Amino acid sequence: MKRGLLFAAVFGFAGLGLSQGEGLLDNGSFESVGGKPKKLGQIELAAPWISPTAARADIFLGDNKVPGIGTSNNPYGTEEAQEGKNFAGFVAYSFGDKLPRTYIMARLNAPMKKGMRYCVKFAVALAEGSKYACNSVGVNFSNKEFSVDTKSAIIDEPEVLHAENKIFNSTFGWDLVCGSYTAKGGERYITIGNFTPNEKTLYEPNKKPKDFKGTQSICAYYYLDDVSVTLMNETDVCSCGVDDGGISNLSAFNYGRPVKDSPKFTTKQRITEQEVYFGFGEANLSEQANSVLDFVVKQMTTDKNIILTLEGHCDNNEYDYSAKKTSSFGYG
Repeated sequence: MKRGLLFAAVFGFAGLGLSQGEGLLDNGSFESVGGKPKKLGQIELAAPWISPTAARADIFLGDNKVPGIGTSNNPYGTEEAQEGKNFAGFVAYSFGDKLPRTYIMARLNAPMKKGMRYCVKFAVALAEGSKYACNSVGVNFSNKEFSVDTKSAIIDEPEVLHAENKIFNSTFGWDLVCGSYTAKGGERYITIGNFTPNEKTLYEPNKKPKDFKGTQSICAYYYLDDVSVTLMNETDVCSCGVDDGGISNLSAFNYGRPVKDSPKFTTKQRITEQEVYFGFGEANLSEQANSVLDFVVKQMTTDKNIILTLEGHCDNNEYDYSAKKTSSFGYG
């Protein structure tokens, strides 16, 4: 506490209601939910998040057994939360505006101070049920809340986008959107979505994954998790992933799909259907990824004739990065 007060005095944060390194946003991983959602479009249950237009964004719960509302049983696909168990979801694009865009908005804990710098981060994942993928998924900060009675798109200037404003087309794992923002002064609301007109939004078709059994929606639908807005001092760097001298846009998130199993699968299919991915420069696995490996081990113990071949790979960028780390990732 004394250290925090010292920073506030040295860097001039006194009176802002925040100290350096403190967050301006509550419930950034959507873990606090006031009640059980019964249908899509109930992001308001995850206060302080709301939908600023008549087209409502969604909240998905890791422990919800109601079809269509769970992280692993919703119409858009399945995903493991990046942080905690829950995540949100929104429509970023649809061909010909056939489906309305949705947005996710929250009130910050304190107004932003003019000239102060903030580190902004959030994670997105393209849902398998999306027929398209797009770019221009970003953050808008505003002094007043958006309040639109119709299902219209919000066209405005985003303050934070991915460094390359790339098309987010990966249906496994999470992509990090990250950047620093210098406040104009008085910003009190954060809104996440696509603020670019359709004709200027880049998009591409998303091939339906073999393991997705549902019907793809004519939109680019993204899951959203782990949102943060943090006050920085003049010398702070907004770390966007790994400190790699220019390759930090590669995903640092590790990932594993839920175990895939079916009574119709052979033992070989039970093993080959499983998927586990490492984040860039990372060796640790998530809890769900470890459960996939445990499942594979269990299959092997039931059939002593199984021979399993393991293969590993990293490109030159990742190998060079691993050499810079103080801890070893076991490359050889």
